[in-house]
Amino acid sequence: MDWREFAVQMASMARELLAQESVSATLERITSSAVELIDGCDAAGVLVLGNGRAETLAPTDRLVNDSDRLQEQLGEGPCLDAARAGHPVFRIADLDDEPGRWPSYAPQAHALGIGSVMGFLLYTDDDDHLGALTLYSKRPGAFTDACETAGWLLASHAAVAFSSAREHASMRRAVETRHVIGEAMGILMARHGLDEDGAFDVLRRYSQEHNVKLREVARQLCEQGTLQDGGTPPGPGPSRAGA
Repeated sequence: MDWREFAVQMASMARELLAQESVSATLERITSSAVELIDGCDAAGVLVLGNGRAETLAPTDRLVNDSDRLQEQLGEGPCLDAARAGHPVFRIADLDDEPGRWPSYAPQAHALGIGSVMGFLLYTDDDDHLGALTLYSKRPGAFTDACETAGWLLASHAAVAFSSAREHASMRRAVETRHVIGEAMGILMARHGLDEDGAFDVLRRYSQEHNVKLREVARQLCEQGTLQDGGTPPGPGPSRAGA
């Protein structure tokens, strides 16, 4: 591997990652970069565990989905082991050599066309992992020590970009939520002569009584002028002065 050329490619990728406009676009650039930059990598994806389920993000090939789905169904496999145990890096040179570790997964993965697998956990600054970047090759023994080092460098950049993209998306959603709630409050204030506290209390109580998120109550009121039951929100409760 030409490390000088690799460094130039990594610098270019890092700039591209930070320029992406969404979390999904960031992840897609991460996985496509893995295929482009890591020798022997035929497919890549990000595996995230949550609520007892495995979710595949930004796969570059159907092979990634099939492998992750197989591991979830069987409850075993290298990606699940790494994510559950928090192993920062794993490299499986040949799945045919691992029947004892994954007696069900290994032969079925081989049937899918997987020869070797390598993965890297994606970490945030507080050491919580976001998921695992998994690289697949159709050839046994495709990933060398140099490939592992290159993958670790890519994953380090990817983790920062992934975390930043998620933070920006969260901030954007928060701003949008505040905007739509403010608009809904304005509608109620104009329609029913309420002040800000009274309008917000109407939305809050309707949200609690109907088990609907506050932003969804506000969004529906703004878009339709009414709520799901076809009516208007209930009137405000007792004023704070009289509480």
